[in-house]
Amino acid sequence: MSAITSIGIDIGSGAVKTVLFRQEGGKTEWVAKRVERIRQRIAMDLARSSYEEVLEEAKLKPEDIQYTATTGEGENVKFATGHFYSMTTHARGGVFLCPEAKAVVDIGALNGRAIFVDERGKVLASKMTSQCASGSGQFLENISRYLGVAIEEIGPLSKTSQTPEKPSSICAVLAETDVINMVSRGIATADILKGIHLSMASRLAKLLKVTGITQGTVLLTGGLALDVGLLAALQEELVTEKITGIQAMSHPDSIYAGAIGAAIWGAFRHRKLAELEALAAV
Repeated sequence: MSAITSIGIDIGSGAVKTVLFRQEGGKTEWVAKRVERIRQRIAMDLARSSYEEVLEEAKLKPEDIQYTATTGEGENVKFATGHFYSMTTHARGGVFLCPEAKAVVDIGALNGRAIFVDERGKVLASKMTSQCASGSGQFLENISRYLGVAIEEIGPLSKTSQTPEKPSSICAVLAETDVINMVSRGIATADILKGIHLSMASRLAKLLKVTGITQGTVLLTGGLALDVGLLAALQEELVTEKITGIQAMSHPDSIYAGAIGAAIWGAFRHRKLAELEALAAV
């Protein structure tokens, strides 16, 4: 079969991620990528503009694309060919970024999710945090705003903590009250952030244990994947939970995992449909 060019668009609660891939002869080439923070903008408009930008970067036209796949909250993107469930796209995208990964931990704006995968990116088991838990990107962003800390400063500052203090509640509203009380008691910002990271990491480690993974590499994906403080906290909590056979890591392109998986699954679906049409024509 000739080359297949596909686009994956992952619309999350905090950002729109778009990638363009080309597959030919068993080789997958990543051609273009975009990430746009939503920040009170309309996600569907960002999806359209990002789509047009990756086409322009690749010097292609819409008719050159065999499949445009969406994931996350992208079910209503009108120009898309099809939609894929985000758990399957993060699993496939995670294995693309880290072929040795045995699990993917997707940490988004609203929740966290542990996904046990095989070498092809097939989901074997998964578990998600509750919607109200203080283990999400939005909660951490709210706290950093209250503390006057820039998002990119959270991880490095957290890693300097010597005496971290965890919030007592998993409820985001009550945890925010805990943080306010910590500030009034003079707890250092670094210790507050490290405590939040440890609290989040503790829940993620427990999710991994529930999925059944005990050995191998775990790749962080999603909006918080590059938070070095959270990654360090997860590594600590895996030891605390006695899951010492797991090594947690991130990848510079972890935020694109869902979009990557969508593009790859889109190309796969296009190929299968073409094969069926060829058989029907015989």
